[in-house]
Amino acid sequence: MRWALVKVCLAVTAMVVIAFAVPLGLVIREMASDRAFSDAERQAGTIAPTLSITTDREELTRAVLSTEPGDRGHLAVHVPAPGKARAEDAEGGADGPLDIGTRRATPKDVETVRKAGRASITEVTGGFALLQPTALSTGEIAVVEVFVPEGEVSNGVATAWLMLAGVGVALIVGSVAVADRLGVRMVQPAQRLAGAAQDLGEGRLGTRVPEEGPTELRSAAVAFNSMADQVVQLLANERELAADLSHRLRTPLTVLRLNAASLGEGPAAEQTRAAVQQLEHEVDTIIRTAREQRPQTQGGQSEAGCDASEVIRERMGFWSALAEDEGREVRLAGVDRTVRIPVARPELAAALDALLGNVFRHTPEGTAFAVDVHHSGDAVIVLVSDAGPGIDDPKAALARGASGRAGSSGSTGLGLDIVRRVAESTGGDLRIGRSVLGGTEVRIWIGLHGNRPERGRRGHGRRVGRRIGRQRREENRAAAGPLH
Repeated sequence: MRWALVKVCLAVTAMVVIAFAVPLGLVIREMASDRAFSDAERQAGTIAPTLSITTDREELTRAVLSTEPGDRGHLAVHVPAPGKARAEDAEGGADGPLDIGTRRATPKDVETVRKAGRASITEVTGGFALLQPTALSTGEIAVVEVFVPEGEVSNGVATAWLMLAGVGVALIVGSVAVADRLGVRMVQPAQRLAGAAQDLGEGRLGTRVPEEGPTELRSAAVAFNSMADQVVQLLANERELAADLSHRLRTPLTVLRLNAASLGEGPAAEQTRAAVQQLEHEVDTIIRTAREQRPQTQGGQSEAGCDASEVIRERMGFWSALAEDEGREVRLAGVDRTVRIPVARPELAAALDALLGNVFRHTPEGTAFAVDVHHSGDAVIVLVSDAGPGIDDPKAALARGASGRAGSSGSTGLGLDIVRRVAESTGGDLRIGRSVLGGTEVRIWIGLHGNRPERGRRGHGRRVGRRIGRQRREENRAAAGPLH
C-alpha cells in the first residue's frame, strides 16, 4: 500500500509538472524572441531622424557608426536611387541605390519591404534580420536593416528551462516524500494489526493493538482488541468448566473410596485402594491446573518447568510396585542428574503414566520394560521400551492418537495424544519404533529452547539416544536385580 501510494503520487505530480512546465518553457522562449526583436526595432528607430534630414553617405555613415549595433556591424541602411534631383552617388558613379553598413538580407527582401511599407523579419546566416522601412524627406522609402544574432533570440531560455526543471524535480521529490510519510501512517497500523493477529494465533493472549491511524484501521483495531478479550474470556470459562466438571467427580470418588476401604485385606484390595487414591489425586490435579492455568508465553511453551529426572524417578517408583506384582523386570537409566525441561510437572507425569499404562495394558504379565533418558544439548530424549509383541502399524497408532479415533484393538489412542501434545508444545515430536528388547519403543523428543530441531540434528539425536539407551540397558542387564 505504501509503495502504491508513492507511485500514484509520483505519476500525478509528474503529469502536473509536465502540463505546466512545457507550455511555460515555450512561452519563455517566445518572450525571449519578442524581446530581441523589440530591441532591434528600437535600434532601427534611432537612425530614422537622420534619414529624414539627409541622405548623404558620409553623414549616414557617421550616424550608423555612432549607434551600438552599427559599431558592431549589425546595422545597415538601404537608400533607393533618387527619382529626379540626384545626378551622382557619393562614389562619383551613376545614379543608383545607396547601401551603408553590412548587408545580410537579399535585395529582393529589401525591395519587398520597401514596396510593402511595413517591417519584416527574415532569416539570414547566423541569425535574423529585421527590415524596418523609413520615409525620406524626398518621399522615397529607405530600409533600415538590423541584424539579430541567433544567440540573442534565445538569450536566457536555457537558464529559465533549467530553473523550471529544478522546480519540477523539487515538486516531484517533495510529493513523493509527503506520500511516503502518509503511506507510513497508513501502513504501520496495518502492520501492527497483522503482527498482533499472528501473535494471538501463536498463543500470546495478552497481545493488543494501539487504536490509532486512519478511521478504518482504528475500527479494525477496536474489533481486534474486543475479539482478543473474548478469546481470553472464553478460555477462562473453559478452564472453569473443566474445574467444575472435575469437582463433580469428587462425590462418586468418595463413595468409591469408602467401598474400597471395606474390601478387607489382600493384593486386589490394596491395588483397588491405590487406584482410587491415584484417581483422586489426578482429579485434584485437574482442578488445580484448570484454575491456575495461565496464557502461554511468547515462545508458545508453558511458563512452568520441572526436573525430568525427578518426575521419571517418582513415576517409576509408583509403577514398579505393580511391575513387581506382575513379575516384570524394570530398567531405568539416565536419571542420575538434574534435567530441566520446559514442561509442567503434571503434564510430564501424565505423559509417562499414559505410556507406562499402555505397557501394562497391552503386554502380557512378566514382560520387561525400560525407561532411558538422554540429554543431547538442545533437547531431552525419553525412550520407553518393552519386550512385548510390538505395534504392527506405528503410523496408524500415531494417527489414531492424533485424531482420537478408536482402533481395532479397542484403544482410543488418547494416551499417545497426551504424549504427542506434550512433545510438540516444546517443538519436539513423538515416534514409535522397534526396541532392542524386541517390542515397542516410544521416543519422546522434548525441545529445550522452544524451536523445532533441524532435520539433520533430529536424526542425529535419535541415533545418539538409541545408542546410549542400548549401552545403558546392557549395563543394567549386567547389574543384579531390577531398579525400583
